[in-house]
Amino acid sequence: MRDSEFYSLFALTAAAFVAALVFAEDHVNVLLDAGWVLGGLVILAITRRWFPLSPLLYRLLVLHSLVLIAGGYWTYEKMPIGVWLKEIMRTQRNHYDRFGHFLQGFVPAIIFRELYIRCSPVKSGGWLAWFVFASCLAFSAFFEFLEWWATLLSGDSPDHFLGYQGDICETQWDMLWCVIGAILSLAVLWYPHNWSLRGIGIGAEAKAA
Repeated sequence: MRDSEFYSLFALTAAAFVAALVFAEDHVNVLLDAGWVLGGLVILAITRRWFPLSPLLYRLLVLHSLVLIAGGYWTYEKMPIGVWLKEIMRTQRNHYDRFGHFLQGFVPAIIFRELYIRCSPVKSGGWLAWFVFASCLAFSAFFEFLEWWATLLSGDSPDHFLGYQGDICETQWDMLWCVIGAILSLAVLWYPHNWSLRGIGIGAEAKAA
């Protein structure tokens, strides 16, 4: 990825986060749902020179960031696209958060895959797929713990803070959609990710995978 594209994507994401934080009705919700984006931007800027990621991964991270920012700005329960689909499909809840948790598996699958290929002995085949899948599931479970701890610290009801929308199985659904996202990501992006890795000189490992 050329520096011009990287910095353009960086600026787009940073501007979206700042705009959401400034104009949102609930600034705390933006920080809780999308504060990860700010930390991610700092990490990507620091590591750009000595550990550049594949172009595919950078673009996926921008997509995931924008989804998180939108969820923080509107809240997952009131996100307009989800409300529109709720009315059309006559569902009981806004399913935008399901899409967010789908991406929580879809994008981290490529993050973990890239880190395993570049930084571990697990570089190919079924074991690579298994470790990526297990890492995504563990990440999703840890994130659910974080949400629970944040609810306990805030003192609010779980439904208010997490947007359960009356679904007592919300945590299980979140993890299921993360798993679905991870599996689909590995199935669809396995070879495109290899090609993207070759673009940054990770040819031998990527080809073997």
